[in-house]
Amino acid sequence: MANQANVAAIGKTILTIDPAHSFLEFSGRHMVVSTYKGRFTGVAGTIVLDPANPTESSVEAVVDATTVYSGSDQRDGHLKSADFLDVANHPTLTFKSTRVETTGPETAKVIGDLTIRGTTRPLTFDVEYLGLEKNPYGVMVAGFEAKSSFNRKDFGLVWNAPLESGGLLVADLVKIEIHLEGNAKV
Repeated sequence: MANQANVAAIGKTILTIDPAHSFLEFSGRHMVVSTYKGRFTGVAGTIVLDPANPTESSVEAVVDATTVYSGSDQRDGHLKSADFLDVANHPTLTFKSTRVETTGPETAKVIGDLTIRGTTRPLTFDVEYLGLEKNPYGVMVAGFEAKSSFNRKDFGLVWNAPLESGGLLVADLVKIEIHLEGNAKV
């Protein structure tokens, strides 16, 4: 829950996403019977936070696609290839909010445009505002968690391989979970 004294003190402000404390995790089904997971650590951007009027808040984020990490160099190479992210031609993923709808005191739906491989589609995130605190260096830090999912084929991520059983190697549904910290000097 947000520290109310800090919320009142900060008012509407612009927060810089802290790449050292922010990341995007993704997961999906592999070979029908298991789940793969990975993350991107190169998350940057800005959050306009308006605690008094959350619907006036917004976010613009850029993810460095080259920072994909799944625990396997071979899989990471495949994810970076033209079969999937094509990082040589599309080195970033982006999200720009178009509106915020509050769903509770600390929750909202953040609706916006996600761009992967040059293809832009609308996406809605379920977001939880974790609070606001001043760190020991005088910087206000806000925390957020966001979840969503999408069909990877909607973004041109169509590579797959058939299995003997009739299934496919990689499922179409990709789940994402984002952990963000944003910083503002006060």
